[in-house]
Amino acid sequence: MIARARSLAVLAIVLGGAAAIIASTQTWLQVTLLSGASEPLAVPGASALPLLAPLSLAALALGLALTVVGRVLRYAFGVVAILIGGTLLSGAARIGLEHPVDAIAAVVTKATGLSGNTVIAGLVGEISGTPWPFIAAVAGVVIAAGGILTLATAHRWRSGGRRYRREVAHEQIASGSRPHDAIDSWDDLSHGDDPTAR
Repeated sequence: MIARARSLAVLAIVLGGAAAIIASTQTWLQVTLLSGASEPLAVPGASALPLLAPLSLAALALGLALTVVGRVLRYAFGVVAILIGGTLLSGAARIGLEHPVDAIAAVVTKATGLSGNTVIAGLVGEISGTPWPFIAAVAGVVIAAGGILTLATAHRWRSGGRRYRREVAHEQIASGSRPHDAIDSWDDLSHGDDPTAR
């Protein structure tokens, strides 16, 4: 059950991050200007919400790192995942619901050479939206859910990579849980202990 909780938490954070990265490349808003461009201007997610791509990549890295970190970092990463998810949710939902001028400013400035929210608002005839901001918002919810699951279950996860640590190998040898073999003899030599002198 605990292994499943760990897998679900990691999967939620990684899938949420991947979905948000995909959303950053898609058109979120379409802008029709009062004069000038005959075709609507497409505003991709990365322009509408500049934090989208960096936060999505951070979620992916964080989800993968959760598979190997110790208990303290699990809690820290769980909190970070909740913050990333909450930021994506609030930012994407605002753009999807409100179609704010600041979300289209970079694209309109690039097309017209004019800047400033007041000036841009005067140039815009219509702003229409697509489902992608809401998909990014759902991705934020999934990332945050993975972070909450991490905080709730991290204290019961097994430590990653413990069986590969040298201290554990020495404990096994000392306790006699396995026989001393040729590889152990080479290890003894590298530590300055001559096994032939015994």
